[in-house]
Amino acid sequence: MPCRNVMFSGLISHNNKVEGFYQVKNPGWPHMVDLMKDAGYFTGIRGKVSHSAPYQPYAWDTDLTTLPDGSKAHIKDVQSYGTATTTGIARAKAAKKPFCLAINISDPHKPFWKGPNDPHKPSRIFTADEVPIPGFLFDDPAVRQELALYYTSVRRADDAVGAILKALDASGEADNTVVMFMSDHGMPLPFAKTQLYHHSTHTPWMVRWPGVTKPGSIDRQHMISVLDFLPTVLDIAGIQHPKRLDGRSYLPLLKGGKQNDRDHIIKEYNENSGRSRDPMRAVQTQRYLYLFNPWSNGTRVFATATTGTATFRRLATLAKTDSKLAARLDLYKHRVPEELYDVVKDPDCLHNLIDSPKHQAELKKLRATLDAWMVKSKDPTLEAFRKREDKAFVEAYVQQLEKEASARPRNKRPKKNPKNKPNKGKKK
Repeated sequence: MPCRNVMFSGLISHNNKVEGFYQVKNPGWPHMVDLMKDAGYFTGIRGKVSHSAPYQPYAWDTDLTTLPDGSKAHIKDVQSYGTATTTGIARAKAAKKPFCLAINISDPHKPFWKGPNDPHKPSRIFTADEVPIPGFLFDDPAVRQELALYYTSVRRADDAVGAILKALDASGEADNTVVMFMSDHGMPLPFAKTQLYHHSTHTPWMVRWPGVTKPGSIDRQHMISVLDFLPTVLDIAGIQHPKRLDGRSYLPLLKGGKQNDRDHIIKEYNENSGRSRDPMRAVQTQRYLYLFNPWSNGTRVFATATTGTATFRRLATLAKTDSKLAARLDLYKHRVPEELYDVVKDPDCLHNLIDSPKHQAELKKLRATLDAWMVKSKDPTLEAFRKREDKAFVEAYVQQLEKEASARPRNKRPKKNPKNKPNKGKKK
């Protein structure tokens, strides 16, 4: 949810105010939907509706999660993504407007493919003996089995992309449409999702713009982040930017050009679902990743959805008799206040260089870069960062954040429509 609100606001989380899984009734910034609608676009969304706006209901012209027959599409139904695309384009044409559609594919988010009894079968099924094991995990039959389900779910996501593009081709609008494919985080397993490690945020971002982008081209020189999504979309559409944006358009890169100051990105994490407040900040260059974890005090346990995975449960079991895995489990649960990694030599972030004498000059530069960004973006964590050696001050800061999160009014979750039953609510 925080990532999608960064996308659609062009503001870092501490500025758009959606730092966790909660609603902000008066965000004080224009959403992409507002800007696109004001420019004459017809807007539609499929999936992740409540995650894609500061509050609900939001001003999308149509919710494509509801199928033309009134039933609610199953999140793992590949063909329904093509149907949603067809419906969205048709409704835009009926309104005599260009379209802006956000088609959010559920896979490979959990639940993964469930096996032979899963009715939503992908075009390719991966087996445990053929899957690659990421370096930040460990080789074990239980891990392999979960990864097989994950990679099979990735294939089903690919099938959904195919259904979307096929629907776009059938509409006759493919040559006049910019398609962006991106992911909001890494695989939903320990040391990836809900973290700021390299594999947590090094995610795909592909753009197809007929006549502009070159098929198969890859930009390995410039670094972009989700902050840059909205300003880029606005520039593509020729829409004026709002007064405040933390992101920056990379339109020149899409056209084959270059941009200065694209040598690093900033990362931010504040809160997981369940009001678990674990603030983190990071800066990453092509070579190094520096992380600041003010929540880490040696006893506080990091709460994240990945603890519900088979991989985590296996890690916890094996750690009882394996000292190496015990150390990994301890790091996962407690972390350390600062981390530094050489992501070229160590992309899995296994060797913390924070105390390495030969890396202190680079560490100083990264801290300065993060400090400058925190000043520029008015990050409320700045003082805790500057006083990071004062453990009592940092702990008091985190406890105040936890207190504020606990006092926040709880959102009322809307009642879900019965599975595969007609949606009798107001038609969009």
